[in-house]
Amino acid sequence: MNTLNGSLKSPFIVLLLTVGLYGCGESAPPSSTADSTGTGVEEVAEVDGAKIYGQFCFSCHGPGLNGAPKLGDSEAWAPRLAKGVELMLKTTIEGIPPAMPPRGLCMACSDEELRAAIVHMSGAE
Repeated sequence: MNTLNGSLKSPFIVLLLTVGLYGCGESAPPSSTADSTGTGVEEVAEVDGAKIYGQFCFSCHGPGLNGAPKLGDSEAWAPRLAKGVELMLKTTIEGIPPAMPPRGLCMACSDEELRAAIVHMSGAE
């Protein structure tokens, strides 16, 4: 008979529970403002990567779970940055089995929002 205690020792199970509990926040749509010409045409405000990080990415990238590079850890981010932000975005969208779920569980996040979170975490410019 399997025991609950025995199954929780698996790092993968712990990761899933952690992400499931903390990484599933609601994503607010980007705010918009009227353009400077007064035509009423709206523009999407600049995406806040820190906000996306705080809602979705922090649960793994804060403590560095399962090798996730920590926020601002330039040494850990360097090899990823060398490959470029676009590749990091691609792997974020697809996920990195078994540790990182597709889109970091932010299914409502646009690619632009995910890119902003990557830039925020990695220090890319």
